[in-house]
Amino acid sequence: MALKNSFKSKKVGVVGVGSFGTAIANMLAEKNEVVVFARKEEVVEEINTVHTVSGRELNPAIRATVDPSELCRHCDILFFMIPSTGFLEVVRNFAPFLYPYHIIIHGTKGLALNLGESESLETVQKLKRSQVLTMSEVIMQETVAIRVGCLAGPNISKELILGNPAATVVASKYNEVILEGQRLLRSERFQVYGNSDIIGVELSGVLKNIIAIASGALAGLGLGENAKGLLISRGMVEMVHLSKALGGSVQSVMGLAGIGDLVTTCNSVDSRNFTVGFRLAKGETLDQILATMDEVAEGVNTVRIVDAFIKTAGIRAPITENLHRVLFEDLPISDALQFLMKYPFSVDVDFV
Repeated sequence: MALKNSFKSKKVGVVGVGSFGTAIANMLAEKNEVVVFARKEEVVEEINTVHTVSGRELNPAIRATVDPSELCRHCDILFFMIPSTGFLEVVRNFAPFLYPYHIIIHGTKGLALNLGESESLETVQKLKRSQVLTMSEVIMQETVAIRVGCLAGPNISKELILGNPAATVVASKYNEVILEGQRLLRSERFQVYGNSDIIGVELSGVLKNIIAIASGALAGLGLGENAKGLLISRGMVEMVHLSKALGGSVQSVMGLAGIGDLVTTCNSVDSRNFTVGFRLAKGETLDQILATMDEVAEGVNTVRIVDAFIKTAGIRAPITENLHRVLFEDLPISDALQFLMKYPFSVDVDFV
């Protein structure tokens, strides 16, 4: 099938209208006709009549639909902005209407599991790399789409909506995807970098959420800036080792999607993952926190998956391991902190 090249005359599609999806849709609408997809009829009606979604303002020119086929028919470029927990289901709903000429760029910082129907994370003896999927791998597995990319970086939605200066990375094996992402999103207030290591960029965005939860816990305990600096630097080293084990590059962790996003989310009260750690340190249970959060904190599921993987891979990741014990095994945060302070790190940096 011939690839289409008429992107400039086509509308741009955004799947998902959470805070990040809303921010990206508004940014795209500055230069393009945009159609957004939402699953609920009442959300679509709200967007099309009063141009808001959950109290957030949308550009009046943005139109909404509940029909995946309509979005795929009118848009050759689609931005998937949905939590990893619902990602597979949404991709499968879109799959019948996608063709090889579509470009898909996702902005989801999470992982999915590739398990058999009767399997779960609790029943799998060994979690192999092939059973851990990034979102680009989900798209490639479930659809005929070829040109896939991801969007990652220090992109706190609240600040993007305010128009504060920011930057992101569009990563893809295909240079055309990077160039289209830059053309569509770049502005005087928003810089867009390119990276060919899509797996490394995805993993960077995923793994920093683990460290962000721990950073929120430190803040909740009131332990100061020295402790935060220690956590961020050791967290970066842990991210490098985990990324390498999962197939990413050191360079991507060192870039905007890695250390750039890590520093941002470890210092931001607007970060959902930071908020989880902060509230845990204040004495709330994980169930209480998750029940009262409007949007998904991806780091919680990431901790579960990565902890299972490192047990199989035979590598040590002390921050992830201890955070798993805090989140799912009732280890007091103070005990986890004591363990980490006594952990025998003998070398500061051991990956360059």
